[in-house]
Amino acid sequence: MAGLKKKRRIRLILIGLALLVSASVIIGYAMRDGIEFFRSPTQVAEDPPSPSERFRIGGLVEEGSLVRGQSETITFSVTDGNETVPVTFKGILPDLFGEGQGMIATGKLVNGTFVASEILAKHDEDYMPKEVVDALKEQGMYVDPNAAPES
Repeated sequence: MAGLKKKRRIRLILIGLALLVSASVIIGYAMRDGIEFFRSPTQVAEDPPSPSERFRIGGLVEEGSLVRGQSETITFSVTDGNETVPVTFKGILPDLFGEGQGMIATGKLVNGTFVASEILAKHDEDYMPKEVVDALKEQGMYVDPNAAPES
């Protein structure tokens, strides 16, 4: 009788472990497309991702680089002060998108050009995404708009 209970417990434990491993694999598989890493233009230039990898790039829209085509395609360059990456986007830009403004785009790097599927722009005059601020600070280009002027 004691041997039978022991065998049942072992079976239940093994079934539980198999279910746990299966659930972990299914969750990992489902989340693989939802994970997008942030990169600055310098990181993209130093270590270009594969054309199939989706990621986010952020920085400032380079002055004089914004070109609106005859269709919905827009091209511009994003910079962090060190490196510049050309970007193409087909769609409607956010209202607050403009040259010299902070932005983050989601997409893929194809033949040296970032093909964006989504573009996010700052939402008020002082806001800039944390990742963009960190990348600009790293390059020495960020000035805090709320900081007191030096005397």
